[in-house]
Amino acid sequence: MAKYDPLFDYLSRATEPRLRLSFAEIERIIGDSLPASARRHQAWWANERVGTHVHARSWLDAGYETQHLDLNSATIEFVRSARAVTTR
Repeated sequence: MAKYDPLFDYLSRATEPRLRLSFAEIERIIGDSLPASARRHQAWWANERVGTHVHARSWLDAGYETQHLDLNSATIEFVRSARAVTTR
């Protein structure tokens, strides 16, 4: 199991069109700490399927995209995407 598979599972089961999660909640879901770059760099939360952002596939494959990142309050909003894949 990859580190961010539990986030994929969580989001795949979600029915809400929008979910605001704190970084602490995400860490509880994945059972591990987010990297320091997630707390410092907006680019870590980019909706990219290619490149080095393999973690982004957890929310993209579950049918969500990130929006409204707030690094100060350590929260991110996941919004249901029209381009959902929802399979792995």
